[in-house]
Amino acid sequence: MAAAPPAPAPAFRLGFVGAGNLAESIARGVAASGVLPASAVRTAPHRRPERAAAFASLGATILASNAQVVDDSDVIVISVKPQIVKQVLVELKPLLSEEKLLVSIAAGIKMKDLQDWSGQRRIIRVMPNTPSAVGQAASVMCLGETATENDENRVKSLFSAIGKVWTAEEKYFDAVTGLSGSGPAYIFLAIEAMADGGVAAGLPRDLALGLAAQTVLGAATMVSETGKHPGQLKDQVTSPAGTTIAGVHELEKGSFRGTLINAVVAATTRCRELSKN
Repeated sequence: MAAAPPAPAPAFRLGFVGAGNLAESIARGVAASGVLPASAVRTAPHRRPERAAAFASLGATILASNAQVVDDSDVIVISVKPQIVKQVLVELKPLLSEEKLLVSIAAGIKMKDLQDWSGQRRIIRVMPNTPSAVGQAASVMCLGETATENDENRVKSLFSAIGKVWTAEEKYFDAVTGLSGSGPAYIFLAIEAMADGGVAAGLPRDLALGLAAQTVLGAATMVSETGKHPGQLKDQVTSPAGTTIAGVHELEKGSFRGTLINAVVAATTRCRELSKN
């Protein structure tokens, strides 16, 4: 009986410098979607055995140091806390080359700083958000000076495994943070408030919370999948003198839309302030 042919080599090797929860979410999504085999993923979660165990459970390669991760990877995701990105990149700088693509998911770290600290220009900066943990991230990326179309496609394939991806200029990233970066918290508050309203109207707590969460999920899916404007969808469910318009009227009296707009603008402004510091 003839031996089975060897498995094809992966399209590229993916390394994570930093093995936190977001890095794990990306690795799990990539492996589960078939973008890369788990064996093509490597990291070095030294001093954190529980993170090593999490990546090892995927079938990822666990290495002894970040230097080994860089040496053994084609695409390197910088997924450490923002306050130590400079230290990490400066340490790895002698090992980096234009043959390797750097991808940063460190919040608030500008492309110019990434380039200065790493000495590289082949960089892609990505801003995902917390629903990456359940495969529903909203991620936005921007390209460095020498990042290629192939680089963009590779990174898009990685982050499409955990949600949806858009490409935009970096000048929009503060607003991206204010909307999709901070936005899940706004929606969590809305779900909690809707559930509280259900309880106030007489529903059991568990039922109220389940209905509120599923209602938000269903409404978001309708916007994404139908392509219709949210206002049009709202009008379709709002009949004359009905229950929904009575509720919408109360939201308008409470400046619901204006408050959400102000929240996005305030978070954007704060992000700009933090980035200057």
